[in-house]
Amino acid sequence: MRYRKVVAIGVSCCCLLAVAAVQNTLPITGQWLIDGRVVDGKIELTLRGSSEHGHFDSSSMVPLEQLRGLSREQMNSAGTNLRFEIARDAGTLACEGYFKNGNGAGAFTFSPNPKFVSEMQSLGYAGLSTDKVFSMAVHDVTLAYVRDLRKLGMDRVSTDQLIAMNIHGVAIEYIKEFQALGYRDLSPDNLVAMRIHEVTPEFAKELKGLGYNPSIDQMVAMRIHNVTPEFAKELKGLGYSPSIDQMVSMRIHDVTPEFAKELKALGYGSVSPDQMIAMRIHGAGTDFIKDVKSLGFAPTIDQLVAMRIHDVTPEYIRSLQARGMKNLTIDQLVNLRIHGIQE
Repeated sequence: MRYRKVVAIGVSCCCLLAVAAVQNTLPITGQWLIDGRVVDGKIELTLRGSSEHGHFDSSSMVPLEQLRGLSREQMNSAGTNLRFEIARDAGTLACEGYFKNGNGAGAFTFSPNPKFVSEMQSLGYAGLSTDKVFSMAVHDVTLAYVRDLRKLGMDRVSTDQLIAMNIHGVAIEYIKEFQALGYRDLSPDNLVAMRIHEVTPEFAKELKGLGYNPSIDQMVAMRIHNVTPEFAKELKGLGYSPSIDQMVSMRIHDVTPEFAKELKALGYGSVSPDQMIAMRIHGAGTDFIKDVKSLGFAPTIDQLVAMRIHDVTPEYIRSLQARGMKNLTIDQLVNLRIHGIQE
């Protein structure tokens, strides 16, 4: 029993020291600006200023009801001095200033919440600086959010990651939906990248419905390069079953369903995704194929790629034919280029 009391006293002392450290630092002050346009019940709040560790300039959309003491009437007035505050788990921004015709500006002072610092200490976040607590307040990192992450198995999330996750809207429900789809090993960095590139649970479900089982990195790459479920369906409709990595490469190199259709119309009905990618990389397009065919050749896909790699152009072929070399095969033409035989 005595041991437990000693431990409890020790923990309490550590929490009190952490709180005292935050309380004894210089307060964070700065300027606030608000563009009075209300979008979906939110306004854009900009905070600028400096602290012991440098300058900051942050803009975010804030629900109007979180600005306690500020009404739409005051915002749209012909001119009024006012005070309001933004209270978050991590602390409170006390603001004062002036509003006119929907736009406002003024000064703020940030007061950290000692209870938040103490609770974060008990959750394993020791030594939070006032700057860090301020950032967590600005981006509305809540104790409930941290606790919910721990319940989902994410108990090693840094404060910077917590802030980034809130900036990009990584909600608890978003994580749960992906875990329900089988994505159990989700890192904070994964989740932020997913939100940045709009990887949604619906996107994952559509891909699974098409027979794919994409990794997180693959879905992010697909979003970056605009590989949509519709793109996959079009390719499947043409008889192709490309892998996710192949579809990403196809998008990167502009291999479209239209390109595949054009190749089929030219008599190339079984061109693989990798062959089409190689054709695009080396410029073996349909116009090139038509030019080569007009000279009496029936080149394979691999021959077309080799011709482009070694600069065997229709002009080169015509120049050789004009010199009497009319019965050369494509492989012979490629070999001539390889060995430096010019026009």
